[in-house]
Amino acid sequence: MWHAIWLQLIDTTIAALQAREAEQEQGRKSWPQEPDWIVELGTGNGRPPTEVHVGGCYAAGKRRRPVPHDEARRLLTSGVRVCTHCKPDTQLRIPD
Repeated sequence: MWHAIWLQLIDTTIAALQAREAEQEQGRKSWPQEPDWIVELGTGNGRPPTEVHVGGCYAAGKRRRPVPHDEARRLLTSGVRVCTHCKPDTQLRIPD
């Protein structure tokens, strides 16, 4: 009897852990994918772009938006600042 009680407890614990792992995996799959390039936006009229970052850069501020590859290149060549931490100009192969 004692063994049956412990076996039931172990089976219940395993089932709960498997359900939690499945729920976490489902959450990871439904999370939006990180963009390849982001632009940090300034304050003021029109919120002009101030700095270009690689998508997962930890130094990017809270005011930002994702940009496609071509726009990131255009912004960097037009004089928008380059992030010194993630160096998007190197990854986009833009010469100095």
